Amino acid sequence: MFPEEQTLSKIAISRRAALGAAAATAALPLVHIRSAAAAGRLSIGLWDHWVPAGNAAMRAVVGAWAEKNKVDVVIDFITSVGNKNLLTIAAEAQARTGHDIQAFPTWEVHNNQDNLEPVDDVVLPLMKQYGAINPVNEYLGKINGHWMAVPSSSGAQYKPSCARISLFKQAGLDVQAMYPARPDHTALADQWTWAKMLEIAPIAKQANLPFGLGLGQTTDSVDFVGALFRSYGAELVNAKGEVTVDTDAVKTALEYMKKLAQYLPPDVYSYDDASNNRALISGKSALIFNPPSAWAVAVRDNPSVGGDCWTFPNPTGPNGRFVPSNPYFWGVWNFARNKSAAKELITYLCQREQVETLCKAVSGYDIPPFLSMADFAVWAEVGPPTGTVYNYPIRPTHNATPSIAAFPAPAEIAVQIYNRATMTTMVAKLTQGGQSIPQVIAWAKDELEGFSR
Repeated sequence: MFPEEQTLSKIAISRRAALGAAAATAALPLVHIRSAAAAGRLSIGLWDHWVPAGNAAMRAVVGAWAEKNKVDVVIDFITSVGNKNLLTIAAEAQARTGHDIQAFPTWEVHNNQDNLEPVDDVVLPLMKQYGAINPVNEYLGKINGHWMAVPSSSGAQYKPSCARISLFKQAGLDVQAMYPARPDHTALADQWTWAKMLEIAPIAKQANLPFGLGLGQTTDSVDFVGALFRSYGAELVNAKGEVTVDTDAVKTALEYMKKLAQYLPPDVYSYDDASNNRALISGKSALIFNPPSAWAVAVRDNPSVGGDCWTFPNPTGPNGRFVPSNPYFWGVWNFARNKSAAKELITYLCQREQVETLCKAVSGYDIPPFLSMADFAVWAEVGPPTGTVYNYPIRPTHNATPSIAAFPAPAEIAVQIYNRATMTTMVAKLTQGGQSIPQVIAWAKDELEGFSR
Protein backbone atom coordinates (compact mmCIF):
# COMPACT_ATOMS: atom_id res chain seq x y z
CA MET A 1 0.00 0.00 0.00
CA PHE A 2 1.02 3.61 -0.24
CA PRO A 3 3.32 4.84 2.51
CA GLU A 4 0.78 7.53 3.38
CA GLU A 5 -1.92 4.94 4.04
CA GLN A 6 -3.13 4.73 7.62
CA THR A 7 -2.88 1.57 9.70
CA LEU A 8 -6.53 0.55 9.59
CA SER A 9 -7.43 2.08 6.24
CA LYS A 10 -8.52 -1.18 4.65
CA ILE A 11 -9.55 -3.28 7.62
CA ALA A 12 -13.30 -3.69 7.75
CA ILE A 13 -14.99 -3.28 11.13
CA SER A 14 -17.96 -5.28 12.30
CA ARG A 15 -21.44 -4.01 11.65
CA ARG A 16 -22.06 -3.35 15.34
CA ALA A 17 -18.78 -1.46 15.77
CA ALA A 18 -19.33 0.49 12.59
CA LEU A 19 -22.82 1.58 13.56
CA GLY A 20 -21.55 2.68 16.92
CA ALA A 21 -19.04 4.93 15.19
CA ALA A 22 -21.47 6.31 12.63
CA ALA A 23 -21.91 9.67 14.26
CA ALA A 24 -18.26 10.44 13.73
CA THR A 25 -18.49 10.61 9.94
CA ALA A 26 -17.10 13.83 8.50
CA ALA A 27 -17.76 16.12 5.55
CA LEU A 28 -16.48 14.67 2.29
CA PRO A 29 -15.05 16.14 -0.92
CA LEU A 30 -17.70 16.52 -3.59
CA VAL A 31 -17.60 16.56 -7.38
CA HIS A 32 -20.73 17.54 -9.32
CA ILE A 33 -21.32 16.43 -12.92
CA ARG A 34 -24.39 18.04 -14.48
CA SER A 35 -25.76 17.10 -17.86
CA ALA A 36 -27.61 19.52 -20.11
CA ALA A 37 -31.07 18.06 -19.58
CA ALA A 38 -30.88 15.72 -16.64
CA ALA A 39 -33.43 12.91 -16.77
CA GLY A 40 -32.72 11.76 -13.25
CA ARG A 41 -30.34 12.16 -10.35
CA LEU A 42 -27.74 9.72 -9.08
CA SER A 43 -25.52 10.02 -6.03
CA ILE A 44 -22.41 7.83 -5.76
CA GLY A 45 -19.79 7.41 -3.05
CA LEU A 46 -16.52 6.14 -4.53
CA TRP A 47 -13.13 5.24 -3.10
CA ASP A 48 -10.71 8.17 -3.01
CA HIS A 49 -7.88 6.66 -5.03
CA TRP A 50 -4.34 6.69 -3.64
CA VAL A 51 -3.06 7.48 -7.15
CA PRO A 52 -4.17 11.10 -7.77
CA ALA A 53 -4.87 10.48 -11.46
CA GLY A 54 -7.43 7.83 -10.49
CA ASN A 55 -10.09 10.30 -9.35
CA ALA A 56 -9.68 12.48 -12.44
CA ALA A 57 -10.04 9.45 -14.70
CA MET A 58 -13.13 8.30 -12.82
CA ARG A 59 -14.70 11.76 -13.11
CA ALA A 60 -14.14 11.71 -16.87
CA VAL A 61 -15.57 8.20 -17.35
CA VAL A 62 -18.63 8.85 -15.18
CA GLY A 63 -19.10 12.26 -16.80
CA ALA A 64 -19.22 10.73 -20.28
CA TRP A 65 -21.92 8.28 -19.16
CA ALA A 66 -23.88 11.04 -17.39
CA GLU A 67 -23.87 13.28 -20.45
CA LYS A 68 -24.92 10.51 -22.80
CA ASN A 69 -27.72 9.27 -20.54
CA LYS A 70 -28.89 12.71 -19.33
CA VAL A 71 -28.42 11.83 -15.68
CA ASP A 72 -27.42 14.37 -13.04
CA VAL A 73 -24.57 12.67 -11.13
CA VAL A 74 -23.07 13.71 -7.81
CA ILE A 75 -19.80 11.99 -6.83
CA ASP A 76 -18.22 11.90 -3.38
CA PHE A 77 -14.66 10.57 -3.29
CA ILE A 78 -14.37 9.10 0.21
CA THR A 79 -10.96 8.52 1.74
CA SER A 80 -10.11 5.42 3.74
CA VAL A 81 -7.75 7.48 5.91
CA GLY A 82 -9.19 7.56 9.40
CA ASN A 83 -11.75 4.95 8.33
CA LYS A 84 -13.96 7.67 6.80
CA ASN A 85 -15.17 5.21 4.17
CA LEU A 86 -16.25 2.73 6.85
CA LEU A 87 -17.86 5.45 8.94
CA THR A 88 -19.76 6.74 5.93
CA ILE A 89 -21.03 3.25 5.11
CA ALA A 90 -22.13 2.76 8.72
CA ALA A 91 -23.85 6.15 8.91
CA GLU A 92 -25.81 5.58 5.72
CA ALA A 93 -26.83 2.06 6.74
CA GLN A 94 -28.10 3.35 10.08
CA ALA A 95 -29.92 6.36 8.64
CA ARG A 96 -31.13 4.43 5.57
CA THR A 97 -30.36 7.38 3.37
CA GLY A 98 -27.33 8.52 1.41
CA HIS A 99 -25.71 7.56 -1.86
CA ASP A 100 -27.41 5.36 -4.44
CA ILE A 101 -24.07 3.62 -5.17
CA GLN A 102 -21.51 3.06 -2.43
CA ALA A 103 -18.00 1.59 -2.67
CA PHE A 104 -17.41 -1.26 -0.20
CA PRO A 105 -13.96 -2.58 0.78
CA THR A 106 -13.21 -6.26 1.40
CA TRP A 107 -15.57 -7.50 4.16
CA GLU A 108 -18.14 -4.70 4.12
CA VAL A 109 -20.55 -6.37 1.70
CA HIS A 110 -21.14 -9.10 4.30
CA ASN A 111 -21.34 -6.55 7.09
CA ASN A 112 -24.08 -4.65 5.22
CA GLN A 113 -25.88 -7.42 3.35
CA ASP A 114 -29.27 -6.64 4.91
CA ASN A 115 -29.21 -3.14 3.44
CA LEU A 116 -28.05 -4.01 -0.07
CA GLU A 117 -30.01 -4.53 -3.27
CA PRO A 118 -29.27 -7.88 -4.96
CA VAL A 119 -27.31 -7.33 -8.19
CA ASP A 120 -27.49 -10.70 -9.94
CA ASP A 121 -28.99 -8.82 -12.89
CA VAL A 122 -25.71 -6.91 -13.21
CA VAL A 123 -23.06 -9.50 -12.33
CA LEU A 124 -24.39 -12.56 -14.17
CA PRO A 125 -24.53 -10.86 -17.61
CA LEU A 126 -21.03 -9.48 -16.99
CA MET A 127 -19.76 -12.97 -16.17
CA LYS A 128 -21.39 -14.28 -19.34
CA GLN A 129 -19.65 -11.51 -21.27
CA TYR A 130 -16.20 -11.65 -19.67
CA GLY A 131 -15.93 -15.10 -18.12
CA ALA A 132 -14.54 -16.24 -14.79
CA ILE A 133 -14.34 -13.84 -11.88
CA ASN A 134 -11.74 -13.64 -9.13
CA PRO A 135 -12.89 -16.29 -6.58
CA VAL A 136 -12.20 -13.95 -3.66
CA ASN A 137 -14.77 -11.55 -5.11
CA GLU A 138 -17.30 -14.37 -5.20
CA TYR A 139 -16.47 -15.44 -1.63
CA LEU A 140 -17.03 -11.91 -0.35
CA GLY A 141 -19.70 -10.58 -2.69
CA LYS A 142 -22.05 -13.53 -3.19
CA ILE A 143 -24.24 -14.33 -0.19
CA ASN A 144 -26.84 -17.09 0.04
CA GLY A 145 -26.59 -17.67 -3.68
CA HIS A 146 -27.03 -14.04 -4.71
CA TRP A 147 -24.59 -11.30 -5.64
CA MET A 148 -25.06 -8.46 -3.16
CA ALA A 149 -22.49 -6.11 -4.71
CA VAL A 150 -20.63 -5.83 -8.00
CA PRO A 151 -16.86 -6.47 -7.95
CA SER A 152 -15.00 -3.27 -8.83
CA SER A 153 -11.59 -2.70 -10.34
CA SER A 154 -11.09 0.65 -8.60
CA GLY A 155 -9.12 0.02 -5.42
CA ALA A 156 -8.85 -3.75 -5.93
CA GLN A 157 -5.33 -5.05 -5.51
CA TYR A 158 -3.08 -8.07 -5.26
CA LYS A 159 -0.08 -8.31 -2.92
CA PRO A 160 2.55 -10.33 -4.78
CA SER A 161 6.31 -10.37 -4.35
CA CYS A 162 8.23 -7.18 -5.09
CA ALA A 163 11.94 -7.99 -4.98
CA ARG A 164 15.30 -6.31 -5.57
CA ILE A 165 16.66 -7.80 -8.78
CA SER A 166 20.32 -7.37 -7.78
CA LEU A 167 20.10 -9.07 -4.38
CA PHE A 168 18.26 -12.07 -5.75
CA LYS A 169 20.87 -12.44 -8.51
CA GLN A 170 23.56 -12.45 -5.83
CA ALA A 171 21.59 -15.24 -4.16
CA GLY A 172 21.54 -17.20 -7.41
CA LEU A 173 17.98 -16.45 -8.55
CA ASP A 174 17.30 -14.29 -11.62
CA VAL A 175 13.77 -13.04 -10.98
CA GLN A 176 13.46 -11.49 -14.46
CA ALA A 177 14.26 -14.84 -16.06
CA MET A 178 12.01 -16.62 -13.56
CA TYR A 179 9.02 -14.40 -14.37
CA PRO A 180 9.73 -12.60 -17.67
CA ALA A 181 7.53 -9.83 -19.04
CA ARG A 182 5.85 -12.17 -21.48
CA PRO A 183 3.26 -14.97 -21.24
CA ASP A 184 5.73 -17.79 -20.56
CA HIS A 185 5.89 -20.34 -17.79
CA THR A 186 9.49 -21.09 -16.88
CA ALA A 187 11.14 -23.95 -15.03
CA LEU A 188 12.61 -21.35 -12.67
CA ALA A 189 9.10 -20.33 -11.59
CA ASP A 190 8.57 -23.81 -10.19
CA GLN A 191 11.58 -23.20 -7.96
CA TRP A 192 10.02 -20.14 -6.33
CA THR A 193 8.85 -21.88 -3.18
CA TRP A 194 8.65 -20.91 0.48
CA ALA A 195 11.63 -23.21 1.01
CA LYS A 196 13.62 -21.29 -1.60
CA MET A 197 12.67 -18.00 0.03
CA LEU A 198 13.98 -19.35 3.33
CA GLU A 199 17.31 -20.06 1.62
CA ILE A 200 17.56 -16.46 0.39
CA ALA A 201 16.39 -14.82 3.63
CA PRO A 202 19.75 -15.16 5.50
CA ILE A 203 21.62 -13.85 2.44
CA ALA A 204 19.36 -10.79 2.41
CA LYS A 205 19.86 -10.26 6.13
CA GLN A 206 23.64 -10.52 5.81
CA ALA A 207 23.49 -7.89 3.05
CA ASN A 208 21.50 -5.59 5.41
CA LEU A 209 18.45 -6.02 3.17
CA PRO A 210 16.19 -8.24 5.31
CA PHE A 211 12.78 -9.09 3.91
CA GLY A 212 10.14 -6.54 4.98
CA LEU A 213 7.45 -9.07 5.86
CA GLY A 214 5.29 -7.79 8.68
CA LEU A 215 3.96 -9.79 11.59
CA GLY A 216 1.78 -7.00 12.92
CA GLN A 217 -1.96 -6.55 13.24
CA THR A 218 -2.78 -4.82 9.93
CA THR A 219 -3.76 -6.00 6.51
CA ASP A 220 -0.38 -6.41 4.80
CA SER A 221 0.84 -8.64 7.63
CA VAL A 222 -2.40 -10.64 7.81
CA ASP A 223 -2.47 -11.11 4.03
CA PHE A 224 1.12 -12.34 3.85
CA VAL A 225 0.71 -14.91 6.63
CA GLY A 226 -2.74 -15.89 5.38
CA ALA A 227 -1.35 -16.77 1.93
CA LEU A 228 1.50 -18.73 3.48
CA PHE A 229 -0.86 -20.70 5.72
CA ARG A 230 -3.11 -21.54 2.81
CA SER A 231 -0.16 -22.67 0.69
CA TYR A 232 0.56 -25.22 3.43
CA GLY A 233 -3.10 -26.26 3.65
CA ALA A 234 -3.27 -24.75 7.13
CA GLU A 235 -6.92 -23.87 7.82
CA LEU A 236 -8.02 -22.42 11.14
CA VAL A 237 -11.74 -22.93 10.52
CA ASN A 238 -13.20 -24.99 7.67
CA ALA A 239 -16.05 -24.11 5.34
CA LYS A 240 -18.57 -25.68 7.73
CA GLY A 241 -17.45 -23.37 10.54
CA GLU A 242 -15.64 -26.12 12.44
CA VAL A 243 -12.43 -25.19 14.24
CA THR A 244 -9.62 -27.10 12.51
CA VAL A 245 -6.52 -25.36 13.86
CA ASP A 246 -4.98 -28.41 15.55
CA THR A 247 -3.57 -30.10 12.45
CA ASP A 248 -0.18 -31.12 11.10
CA ALA A 249 -0.55 -28.52 8.33
CA VAL A 250 -0.90 -25.68 10.85
CA LYS A 251 2.05 -27.01 12.84
CA THR A 252 4.18 -27.14 9.67
CA ALA A 253 3.27 -23.57 8.75
CA LEU A 254 4.19 -22.39 12.24
CA GLU A 255 7.47 -24.30 12.14
CA TYR A 256 8.30 -22.57 8.87
CA MET A 257 7.53 -19.14 10.31
CA LYS A 258 9.74 -19.86 13.32
CA LYS A 259 12.65 -20.47 10.95
CA LEU A 260 11.90 -17.44 8.78
CA ALA A 261 11.36 -14.96 11.61
CA GLN A 262 14.99 -15.07 12.72
CA TYR A 263 15.97 -13.43 9.43
CA LEU A 264 13.36 -10.67 9.49
CA PRO A 265 13.83 -7.16 10.94
CA PRO A 266 13.21 -7.07 14.71
CA ASP A 267 10.42 -4.49 14.36
CA VAL A 268 8.17 -6.60 12.09
CA TYR A 269 5.85 -7.25 15.04
CA SER A 270 4.92 -3.57 15.12
CA TYR A 271 4.65 -3.14 11.34
CA ASP A 272 1.73 -1.15 10.00
CA ASP A 273 0.75 -1.04 6.34
CA ALA A 274 3.32 1.66 5.56
CA SER A 275 6.28 -0.10 7.17
CA ASN A 276 7.03 -2.54 4.37
CA ASN A 277 6.76 0.27 1.82
CA ARG A 278 9.25 2.40 3.73
CA ALA A 279 11.64 -0.53 4.01
CA LEU A 280 11.68 -1.09 0.24
CA ILE A 281 11.71 2.59 -0.78
CA SER A 282 14.54 3.48 1.58
CA GLY A 283 16.70 0.68 0.18
CA LYS A 284 16.61 -1.35 3.39
CA SER A 285 14.73 -4.43 2.16
CA ALA A 286 15.11 -6.90 -0.69
CA LEU A 287 11.55 -8.26 -0.66
CA ILE A 288 8.05 -7.19 0.32
CA PHE A 289 4.57 -8.42 -0.61
CA ASN A 290 2.70 -5.40 -1.90
CA PRO A 291 0.90 -3.78 -4.84
CA PRO A 292 3.16 -1.73 -7.16
CA SER A 293 2.60 1.44 -5.15
CA ALA A 294 5.82 0.99 -3.16
CA TRP A 295 7.78 0.47 -6.37
CA ALA A 296 6.17 3.58 -7.92
CA VAL A 297 7.18 5.75 -4.97
CA ALA A 298 10.69 4.29 -5.08
CA VAL A 299 10.96 5.27 -8.75
CA ARG A 300 10.07 8.82 -7.75
CA ASP A 301 12.04 9.14 -4.51
CA ASN A 302 14.87 6.62 -4.79
CA PRO A 303 15.37 5.77 -8.50
CA SER A 304 18.27 3.40 -7.92
CA VAL A 305 15.92 1.21 -5.88
CA GLY A 306 12.86 1.65 -8.10
CA GLY A 307 14.79 0.58 -11.18
CA ASP A 308 16.00 -2.54 -9.35
CA CYS A 309 12.53 -3.92 -8.50
CA TRP A 310 10.59 -6.77 -10.12
CA THR A 311 7.07 -7.93 -9.24
CA PHE A 312 6.00 -11.57 -9.49
CA PRO A 313 3.70 -14.06 -7.68
CA ASN A 314 4.20 -15.23 -4.10
CA PRO A 315 6.10 -18.43 -3.33
CA THR A 316 4.37 -21.78 -3.65
CA GLY A 317 3.93 -24.39 -0.94
CA PRO A 318 2.74 -28.00 -0.70
CA ASN A 319 -0.87 -26.92 -1.25
CA GLY A 320 -0.23 -24.49 -4.12
CA ARG A 321 0.63 -20.87 -4.90
CA PHE A 322 -1.67 -18.22 -3.41
CA VAL A 323 -1.58 -14.46 -3.98
CA PRO A 324 -3.28 -12.17 -1.44
CA SER A 325 -6.29 -10.42 -2.95
CA ASN A 326 -8.06 -7.37 -1.52
CA PRO A 327 -11.13 -6.60 -3.63
CA TYR A 328 -13.44 -3.60 -3.73
CA PHE A 329 -17.15 -3.61 -4.59
CA TRP A 330 -19.83 -1.26 -5.82
CA GLY A 331 -23.10 -1.80 -3.99
CA VAL A 332 -26.58 -0.34 -4.41
CA TRP A 333 -28.43 0.38 -1.16
CA ASN A 334 -31.90 -1.17 -1.01
CA PHE A 335 -33.13 2.26 0.07
CA ALA A 336 -31.51 3.99 -2.95
CA ARG A 337 -33.76 6.38 -4.86
CA ASN A 338 -32.48 5.55 -8.34
CA LYS A 339 -31.64 1.87 -8.42
CA SER A 340 -32.14 1.56 -12.16
CA ALA A 341 -29.63 4.28 -13.07
CA ALA A 342 -27.25 2.96 -10.41
CA LYS A 343 -27.16 -0.49 -11.97
CA GLU A 344 -26.79 0.97 -15.47
CA LEU A 345 -23.80 3.06 -14.42
CA ILE A 346 -22.11 0.15 -12.64
CA THR A 347 -22.60 -2.03 -15.72
CA TYR A 348 -20.99 0.69 -17.84
CA LEU A 349 -18.04 1.03 -15.46
CA CYS A 350 -17.44 -2.73 -15.61
CA GLN A 351 -17.07 -2.84 -19.38
CA ARG A 352 -13.56 -3.67 -20.58
CA GLU A 353 -13.00 -0.28 -22.23
CA GLN A 354 -13.76 1.64 -19.05
CA VAL A 355 -11.86 -0.77 -16.79
CA GLU A 356 -8.77 -0.50 -18.97
CA THR A 357 -8.99 3.31 -19.12
CA LEU A 358 -9.16 3.53 -15.33
CA CYS A 359 -6.40 0.96 -14.86
CA LYS A 360 -4.06 2.76 -17.25
CA ALA A 361 -4.64 6.06 -15.43
CA VAL A 362 -3.26 4.57 -12.19
CA SER A 363 -0.29 2.82 -13.85
CA GLY A 364 -1.83 -0.62 -13.39
CA TYR A 365 -2.53 -0.39 -9.64
CA ASP A 366 -6.16 -1.56 -9.98
CA ILE A 367 -6.89 -5.25 -10.53
CA PRO A 368 -9.94 -6.08 -12.71
CA PRO A 369 -12.27 -8.67 -11.15
CA PHE A 370 -12.51 -10.60 -14.42
CA LEU A 371 -9.55 -12.87 -15.06
CA SER A 372 -9.87 -12.30 -18.82
CA MET A 373 -8.77 -8.69 -18.29
CA ALA A 374 -5.30 -9.63 -17.06
CA ASP A 375 -3.91 -8.77 -20.51
CA PHE A 376 -4.08 -4.95 -20.42
CA ALA A 377 -1.05 -3.39 -22.08
CA VAL A 378 -0.30 -1.09 -19.13
CA TRP A 379 1.41 -3.83 -17.10
CA ALA A 380 3.87 -4.54 -19.91
CA GLU A 381 4.56 -0.89 -20.65
CA VAL A 382 5.26 0.82 -17.32
CA GLY A 383 8.73 0.99 -15.85
CA PRO A 384 11.55 1.27 -15.00
CA PRO A 385 12.53 -1.37 -15.65
CA THR A 386 10.06 -1.95 -18.46
CA GLY A 387 7.83 -4.89 -17.63
CA THR A 388 8.50 -4.63 -13.89
CA VAL A 389 4.80 -5.10 -13.06
CA TYR A 390 3.89 -7.38 -15.98
CA ASN A 391 3.36 -10.21 -13.50
CA TYR A 392 1.37 -8.11 -11.00
CA PRO A 393 -2.00 -9.46 -12.23
CA ILE A 394 -2.42 -13.21 -11.94
CA ARG A 395 -1.90 -14.74 -15.38
CA PRO A 396 -2.68 -18.29 -16.56
CA THR A 397 1.05 -19.11 -16.70
CA HIS A 398 1.44 -18.35 -12.99
CA ASN A 399 -0.51 -21.38 -11.77
CA ALA A 400 -1.61 -19.20 -8.87
CA THR A 401 -4.88 -18.59 -7.04
CA PRO A 402 -6.20 -15.33 -5.55
CA SER A 403 -6.63 -15.72 -1.81
CA ILE A 404 -7.77 -13.94 1.30
CA ALA A 405 -6.69 -14.80 4.83
CA ALA A 406 -9.10 -16.98 6.85
CA PHE A 407 -10.68 -18.62 3.79
CA PRO A 408 -12.58 -21.01 3.64
CA ALA A 409 -14.21 -20.18 6.97
CA PRO A 410 -17.75 -18.77 6.70
CA ALA A 411 -17.40 -15.03 6.15
CA GLU A 412 -18.99 -14.08 9.48
CA ILE A 413 -16.20 -16.03 11.22
CA ALA A 414 -13.46 -15.22 8.73
CA VAL A 415 -13.90 -11.47 9.18
CA GLN A 416 -13.20 -11.89 12.90
CA ILE A 417 -10.10 -14.00 12.23
CA TYR A 418 -8.93 -11.35 9.78
CA ASN A 419 -9.64 -8.28 11.88
CA ARG A 420 -8.25 -9.85 15.05
CA ALA A 421 -5.11 -10.88 13.12
CA THR A 422 -5.34 -14.37 14.61
CA MET A 423 -2.73 -15.87 12.30
CA THR A 424 -0.06 -13.22 12.83
CA THR A 425 -0.75 -13.29 16.56
CA MET A 426 -0.10 -17.03 16.55
CA VAL A 427 3.22 -16.45 14.82
CA ALA A 428 4.16 -13.65 17.23
CA LYS A 429 3.37 -15.79 20.27
CA LEU A 430 5.63 -18.50 18.87
CA THR A 431 8.53 -16.41 17.57
CA GLN A 432 8.51 -13.42 19.92
CA GLY A 433 6.56 -14.61 22.94
CA GLY A 434 8.46 -17.84 23.42
CA GLN A 435 5.39 -20.09 23.48
CA SER A 436 5.51 -23.63 22.12
CA ILE A 437 3.52 -24.71 19.11
CA PRO A 438 1.04 -26.68 21.28
CA GLN A 439 0.55 -23.60 23.47
CA VAL A 440 -0.05 -21.40 20.43
CA ILE A 441 -2.56 -23.84 18.98
CA ALA A 442 -4.38 -24.12 22.31
CA TRP A 443 -4.67 -20.32 22.47
CA ALA A 444 -5.91 -20.14 18.88
CA LYS A 445 -8.46 -22.90 19.44
CA ASP A 446 -9.99 -21.00 22.35
CA GLU A 447 -9.99 -17.77 20.32
CA LEU A 448 -11.60 -19.39 17.29
CA GLU A 449 -14.28 -21.16 19.32
CA GLY A 450 -15.20 -17.76 20.70
CA PHE A 451 -15.70 -16.44 17.15
CA SER A 452 -18.07 -19.31 16.38
CA ARG A 453 -20.35 -18.89 19.38
